[in-house]
Amino acid sequence: MFKTLSITRPKRIITGNVESLIGVSFAVGARRCGRPSPDGAARSFYSTAPVNPIPTANSTSNPLRGCYPSVVGCFSLSASNIIPVHHCFHTTTPSRFSIRSNSFSKMAATKDYRLLCLENPLLDIQAFGDEALLEKYGLKANDAILAEEKHLGLYEDLLQNYDAKLIAGGAAQNTARGAQYLLPPNSVVFLGGAGDDKYAAILHDAVKQAGLRVEYRVDPKINTGRCGVIITGHNRSMCTDLAAANHYDLEHLKKPEVWSLVENAEVYYVGGYHFTVCPPAIMELAKQAASGNKPFILSLSAPFIPQFFKEPLDASAPYWDYVIGNEGEAAAYAESHGLNTTDVKEIAKALANLPKENTQRKRVAIITQGTEPTIVAVQGEDEVKEFPVHSIDPAKINDTNGAGDAFAGGFAAGVVEGKSLEESIHMGQWLAKLSIQELGPSYPFPKQAYPGHN
Repeated sequence: MFKTLSITRPKRIITGNVESLIGVSFAVGARRCGRPSPDGAARSFYSTAPVNPIPTANSTSNPLRGCYPSVVGCFSLSASNIIPVHHCFHTTTPSRFSIRSNSFSKMAATKDYRLLCLENPLLDIQAFGDEALLEKYGLKANDAILAEEKHLGLYEDLLQNYDAKLIAGGAAQNTARGAQYLLPPNSVVFLGGAGDDKYAAILHDAVKQAGLRVEYRVDPKINTGRCGVIITGHNRSMCTDLAAANHYDLEHLKKPEVWSLVENAEVYYVGGYHFTVCPPAIMELAKQAASGNKPFILSLSAPFIPQFFKEPLDASAPYWDYVIGNEGEAAAYAESHGLNTTDVKEIAKALANLPKENTQRKRVAIITQGTEPTIVAVQGEDEVKEFPVHSIDPAKINDTNGAGDAFAGGFAAGVVEGKSLEESIHMGQWLAKLSIQELGPSYPFPKQAYPGHN
């Protein structure tokens, strides 16, 4: 099937390979599903004629064609309208092109979307409230619950009657935004389930602002997941309606256009909350990582995951290259797995030394402890390392909600970039420090550049 889209006149020379003219769609702002196409810069070209919207394979009048793998801008230019300029080609006229599936070129596939994340996307709706608002919906000042019928009016209430801040939330989506904050453009793609409603539209706008690509499984019959956050002083009352996020499935992951992103990715990150939704999708990513010797990062996410979702969690354990949790999640894991210890270092060593599928990589277990040092154990090593957190003036702390997600985002970015373990930990702590100075799981804009680890 072909879908023809208009693209605007370029304002500068466009770079792209003559055999892979995908560069034109990126440079002039052509978009597929609201996203710029990837760039495969190699040479420049320019056409005085519109691009043929449906190129033919053997056309003699259109000998120059280019495609990008899986979801592709395919171009066909008439040789009579190509003008060489300094061994390049240029174009000044608006063009039309068609999108179709093709496996012609591998260019840019190794550059873009190196990190793939999976979990449950939510639209966070945060606002300052008061006791009356909490009482209206039967909420506690410092709590986190799943929404019941009586809570469903909260989200519109916050949007219509309060100065609400809208954030592309859900733990792993927070992490994905954090990683993209540190990495070059088009480095991170996030998978999950969403609806087809105004909340989804808001969510898409929020991830667009963060530069994050998303591939949601869209369910038109179910609302997009939302988390209402009422802020009273230093307290946060969070009320979550998972809705469409709870309906992600393996079928979506295996769609050719999605699975091509999986195959292209160099690092995988899965949030533990997804064990409540689609464990088979987690296992598919885990096996893909192991078969390609690619890092697989798992977050324990919450104490109830090792407590009540022990079986799917344990099934994925042999595939963990990195496992991240806080001290509460580590304690819950120890209790549910009969480790008979509350010593965080001993729990980290136990996690690191679980049986492992991909023996080419040593497993690394990371346990964060708020303001206390981050604990790191490596498979087969006796020494458990401590990494002091970055100091911060308490007066600058605005909101610690999402600090763990930010740490995971910075750490994952380091893994993607091939940084050392120490440097990746440092990147996670640096990003967490930035996040806690913002409202909610957010990152400051304009962007701050990572200063490096001295």
